[in-house]
Amino acid sequence: MWSDFKAFLMRGNVLQLAVAFIMGSAFSLVVAGLVNDVIMPPIGLLLGRVNFTELFWNLSSTHYATLAKAQAAGAPVIAYGLFVNTVIVFIIVAFVVFLLVRQVQRMERPAPGTPPTTKTCSFCQMPIPIAATRCPNCTSELPATS
Repeated sequence: MWSDFKAFLMRGNVLQLAVAFIMGSAFSLVVAGLVNDVIMPPIGLLLGRVNFTELFWNLSSTHYATLAKAQAAGAPVIAYGLFVNTVIVFIIVAFVVFLLVRQVQRMERPAPGTPPTTKTCSFCQMPIPIAATRCPNCTSELPATS
């Protein structure tokens, strides 16, 4: 049983899936850092010095100055600023994956084939040159092709 399991793990597609998962997780962390540390601060500045990570709705009757203080106190909050950041991270990751898949599909497209040089005789079903007007096998006259 151990050898079967080892053979399953060593198959190429399982290893490729594992590598893709690890790379995807790392890429997601990089994009999250990009959004939180590079993209959102200028957007927050343009919107009147808004820090998106501190935007929350307090569902309790006690006032809390920051999201961290509310969470530390165990107050029920809706952290919609963090959700906005997560949505932007998702959009960026989805767009990059779209571009990657699109590029791979372009590279995998088959090369355009060469035009055929023969056709099939409609009478004897033998291959003949496209320009032929009479079949060399059965001597039937062929309809004109345009």
